[in-house]
Amino acid sequence: MPHDIVNGHIGHIGHNHPHDGEHLHSHMPDADRAEELKVLTTQFIDGFMDAKDKMAYLRLAGVPLEKADPAGGPALKLVDVTLTTEWQVGTASPSFGSKELSYLPYPGPMVTERTNMGLVYVSLQTKQVEDVRTFVKTHAAAQGADT
Repeated sequence: MPHDIVNGHIGHIGHNHPHDGEHLHSHMPDADRAEELKVLTTQFIDGFMDAKDKMAYLRLAGVPLEKADPAGGPALKLVDVTLTTEWQVGTASPSFGSKELSYLPYPGPMVTERTNMGLVYVSLQTKQVEDVRTFVKTHAAAQGADT
């Protein structure tokens, strides 16, 4: 079993142990959670794009077709699914001692593509776009709580 050493103490990586005496669960580092969310989201988007029946896919995935308005207004209805593709062609970060950003354009092979999905809900009073990462994260956490 892998261990890590923090401040001279040996601990287990990814081990299960009861915290409250009710159930066992694993600890996953934040970087691993982020990578898992990226994989799940990518698979969700790919599945949607490949699905012959988009509504059936959304229903099977548990995407609500209607949801409560957080402001207390009329229920919101799912009317659109948007896909946005972006290419990261460089990076910019604050420069030490300057008001200018430090800009590093990427050479061709380093340019990366990202596709994201938005679930668009509307009512007569409002419009809400839920990022699919929020849905997948919430849905995956709910699935994990059931086990």
